Amino acid sequence: MRKKIVAGNWKMNNTLSEAVFLIENILSMLNTSNNIVKIIIPPFPYLESIYSKIRETESVFLGAQNCNQKTEGAYTGEVSAKMLQSVGCEYVLIGHSERRAYFNETNEELVLKIKEALTHHLKPIFCIGESLDQREGGFYFDVIKSQLVEVLSNFTSSDCFNIIIAYEPIWAIGSGLTATSLQAQEMHAFIRTEISNLFSLEIAQQTSILYGGSCNAQNAHELFQCPDVDGGLIGGASLKAEDFCAIVDSF
Repeated sequence: MRKKIVAGNWKMNNTLSEAVFLIENILSMLNTSNNIVKIIIPPFPYLESIYSKIRETESVFLGAQNCNQKTEGAYTGEVSAKMLQSVGCEYVLIGHSERRAYFNETNEELVLKIKEALTHHLKPIFCIGESLDQREGGFYFDVIKSQLVEVLSNFTSSDCFNIIIAYEPIWAIGSGLTATSLQAQEMHAFIRTEISNLFSLEIAQQTSILYGGSCNAQNAHELFQCPDVDGGLIGGASLKAEDFCAIVDSF
């Protein structure tokens, strides 16, 4: 059985006191008895504070929004996978579209970041997705295949047991637009087929593929009913405790 996952990416939001208030509210409402993996992904300065709140809570885990491809050294302002693991992280986002767009991250860099994350026992949430121009141009499958092949072909089958895929149509992130359930299922099925082609059907069937593109409390249930949608990478809705908990309950 593939893991069902809801990951809340807080991005660059909240002061420390606001972050603590948010996680306390989430924990007060959250259904922790189900088998859904819940991942909280706050900004770097709050990782240890959030971990202290969730560490005793079943099925709630800590993730980070990025990591550097180096283990350590003179890289001012950067954070390594080794550091993240030491403060309680079990997951890390790699290749979010905002990182690709604003910080010019390349597939070559992402390969190194994923390798570094796996070395330090972090599970990468590898993000892929197409722009509006690519969607409207009709070559979005080619874009997704390229992102998958150029990165995942550098890993072994055993590596891929620990890699989660997040499909985030860039045109839907923060825009209020959402892929229809048919569009989401079509792309997730395509991604699973490509993983099968790269590795095996067994690997493909065990890989969790999350949807990330304005997923919210209103549309999560319909999206999560798709057979190849295994959960969500949640942005804005994860900043509202009630909405995030409702999404967790949407399976």
